[in-house]
Amino acid sequence: MDVGWVYTIQESMHAYAANVYTSVTEELSKAEDRRFIAVEQEFFRLWWDTVATDSHKRQVRQLVKEGRLEFIIGGQVMHDEAVTDLDDEILQMTEGHGFLYETFGVRPQFSWHVDPFGASATTPVLFALAGFNGHLISRIDYDLKDTMQKNKKLQFVWRGSPSLKEKQQIFTHTMDQFSYCTPSYLPFSNSSGFYWNGVALFPDPPKDGVYPNMSLPVTKETVHAYAKTMVDNIKQRAAWFRTNHVLWPWGCDKQFYNSSVQFNNMDPLMKYINQNSKEFGVTVQYATLGEYFKAIYQSNLVWELRESEDFLPYSTEPHQAWTGFYASRNVLKGVARRASSQLHAAETLFTRYRISFPDGPVAKDWALDKLRALRWAVSEVQHHDGITGTESPKVADMYLQHLMQAMMGVEELLAALFLLPHNLDLPSILGSHYHRKSVHQALEQHVIVYNPLAWNTTTIINVTVTSPTAAVFDDDGKPVPAQIQRSAESNATYDLFIMVELGGLQHRKYRIKFSEKQCSGRFKCGWTYVAKGVLFERRNVRDSLKTGRRLLPVLNECYKLMFDQDTNLLHSITYLPEKRRVRMTQDFWEYHANGDVKAGPISDNYIFSANASAVRAYKAVDMEIIPGKIVTEVRQHFYREESDKDYAYSITTRVPECFGSKARCHRLEQTYSLGPLRLNTEVVLRTSSSLKNNRTLFTDDNGYQMMERTYRKFTNNTLARNYFPMVRTAYIEDDLSRLLLVSDRAHGVSSQANGQLEVMLHRRLWNNLAWNLGYNLTLNDSSVVRPTLWMTLGSVSATSKLYQREAIELQHRPVVMPIDQPQRPWQEKEPRGGSPVRSVVLPPNLHLLSLSIPGWNYSSDHDVHLSHVHSGKDLHSEPDYDRVLLRIMHLFEEGEDPELSKPVTINLKDVLQGIGEVKALKERSLTGTWDITGLQRWKWKTADNLETNKERCWSCGNEAFTVTISPKEIRTFFVHFASKTF
Repeated sequence: MDVGWVYTIQESMHAYAANVYTSVTEELSKAEDRRFIAVEQEFFRLWWDTVATDSHKRQVRQLVKEGRLEFIIGGQVMHDEAVTDLDDEILQMTEGHGFLYETFGVRPQFSWHVDPFGASATTPVLFALAGFNGHLISRIDYDLKDTMQKNKKLQFVWRGSPSLKEKQQIFTHTMDQFSYCTPSYLPFSNSSGFYWNGVALFPDPPKDGVYPNMSLPVTKETVHAYAKTMVDNIKQRAAWFRTNHVLWPWGCDKQFYNSSVQFNNMDPLMKYINQNSKEFGVTVQYATLGEYFKAIYQSNLVWELRESEDFLPYSTEPHQAWTGFYASRNVLKGVARRASSQLHAAETLFTRYRISFPDGPVAKDWALDKLRALRWAVSEVQHHDGITGTESPKVADMYLQHLMQAMMGVEELLAALFLLPHNLDLPSILGSHYHRKSVHQALEQHVIVYNPLAWNTTTIINVTVTSPTAAVFDDDGKPVPAQIQRSAESNATYDLFIMVELGGLQHRKYRIKFSEKQCSGRFKCGWTYVAKGVLFERRNVRDSLKTGRRLLPVLNECYKLMFDQDTNLLHSITYLPEKRRVRMTQDFWEYHANGDVKAGPISDNYIFSANASAVRAYKAVDMEIIPGKIVTEVRQHFYREESDKDYAYSITTRVPECFGSKARCHRLEQTYSLGPLRLNTEVVLRTSSSLKNNRTLFTDDNGYQMMERTYRKFTNNTLARNYFPMVRTAYIEDDLSRLLLVSDRAHGVSSQANGQLEVMLHRRLWNNLAWNLGYNLTLNDSSVVRPTLWMTLGSVSATSKLYQREAIELQHRPVVMPIDQPQRPWQEKEPRGGSPVRSVVLPPNLHLLSLSIPGWNYSSDHDVHLSHVHSGKDLHSEPDYDRVLLRIMHLFEEGEDPELSKPVTINLKDVLQGIGEVKALKERSLTGTWDITGLQRWKWKTADNLETNKERCWSCGNEAFTVTISPKEIRTFFVHFASKTF
């Protein structure tokens, strides 16, 4: 059941989704042998909370207890695997699992990833960490599936992580060529078969219960023909698998909303086959996915291993590479990631607040409601027709509206957490005991900056202001280095860059003092540098035969960038620690897409099919350089035509100039502006360098691990099939150097020539394929997009230490919150004393993945919780505000770095003492529903016979709170802190 695709959630609930759960619950209760598997928790929870009667709820509890209704995956959605980030995949699973465990005491143990467009190697690792015993996929390259099918290799044990190896391996079943739907072809009838409830009707279900395309009923006359068709298909499939158990999926998208019709035809058909099983050579039974996997497990075979390679990209036919969606709906991809990082910041801040000020003025139930709304919205958009950009425009608008609404709520929460006095003795930041100084004072504004990461940081933030001069002071009244200049986006505003130093999970208040006049002798601007730009006139591409004669350097401690005044493009970068120069240019190219099905293969939301190489997307470039003390900014504008007044694309590069400070000079921050595009164009940022990478590139799977992507040649569609998803990171390298990009949202990337790295940033398409038009699945996206990439160039060993952390620091930039408008200063009677909150700092190779108060209320002891669930008492429980969910991840692979790849031992009591005193610590499964000591996953036999689960000792020190974290581990804990009283 798609959580958004063609229809909104509300439309789907009304037309069919609610009816699925109502009618299936009723039908399962009528016969003991009937079974059903349910996947997406968003629909189920909406039904449970708004539609289900008490009698339905009692029936569901019984069916779940008996194992006849089985929840599969158990996340809010069936998440996409190509463009989703690890944080959000874990979030949406934790959301669904928390609900299922609290409500029914069940923990899903199998996956049903039948519809995502390609399979990532991160997914099986996360499912194993969540306690799953089997994984199921379907959409992989058509030619690969064909080969696996012939050789009976559709089932294997997958070791998705090269560092975790057999510890987190999982048995994986690939659906055969019929995929996850019942085959509908009937040799004896023109109507499609096996779908007796027909096709769901929008917007309203039919009053008479008669749906379009209902299959021929099973009667005395048709039963034999139906049985023969079904048995033939079962036997055809049996030849592709190693055991004599065949998984025959009965259903498809939007089915079983009228399930009495469905079961009343399935029952007699199955009964007939079993009565004639000698003749047919087949017996059939209803089964859940768990029952099927159990039968396979008990067959006790030895399975082939698959190492950490993934199944991306994905093609369905020679000219259909599903690599377009890596870049579709760039705005939605960006908002989804921004919402996710805002959620992370708010979760950590609220957790600290709850522990420090349990009776503080921010109401805990109000706060949790705000967080839950954003958890729900961020989970929802991870659906494989959500963040992928493959939905209809009204559904894209729905996701955006849900995200923006929930983000506004969390913005209110952040403001409350920052501003309300925590207890009544301390004056609040906006305390009421102020009196005005003389009226002639300059205006002031206050900004709070919060670092949501558990690392100390020195970084540059940008505050948009309307005054041309400003001085900045920290909460101790000391001046802070800053720089002010005209904004790139508007003539009416200024960019104020401020150098901030923050401890892990720490926030500080900064005071910005504006002055009416330019800075002169008497009127000091504190430590603010006023930066002025230098303009370089427009250069036409056709004139640039002679290049490289007039090069202009931009320098910092890490790099010398050379810009060519003949072209206004980048010419080379030298990384200074090793004095190595790399030739490099960056510009925009576009693929012209075909939109006419009669003219050949088309590009659409899903598919990228280039019928020719990209062409240069501009004819002229101008440039402005703004030399500074904090940053030097280079603005390049690209014009479609030489005489155009407005530019079509731009690159703004910020080179950090902070000599001698702790800020990192290797990070070249780039923001682009593109759009509105012309119709049927797909625009790429192309970085061409002198690196000899032989068209091999590395891209990340979901921000968890890097995959090597060697260039492959195909008979058809080579260009599009060499595009890969980049969620956080992509790089190319040779023996000496590596060029690295990290991203604030997902894109498609490729290396189409030696030394080249191209990133598809934006697409705007229209085509006349009837299927696309019928569902309004065109991508006529006229938006302007402003994605950000951070670029680093350096030796392979130097960049190996950096890239994981760079990607995380881009994802979780400091939260900057102006807390008032510029106004006349108010005088505090006593200066606000007291140091800022204590910092929480992890070693550089460990990342605080989660610190939150989930609110689910269940006992950590499984037996106690089960007896509570089965007691039949009213289970509406208050949220648990004391249990803290903590996740820590080791960022490095084994052997990636001589120091940083080592296992790390930390004492969590010590690490977390900045938050409070740790009283109890329990290790849990990834989504929190298993106590790790009670989690025994199935041990599948493999050729090398390594056991699935090595017992790992997590308190390897003598102390109770000591944990050793090995490369690529994600460890999950429930933490209780000692209560504070004031």
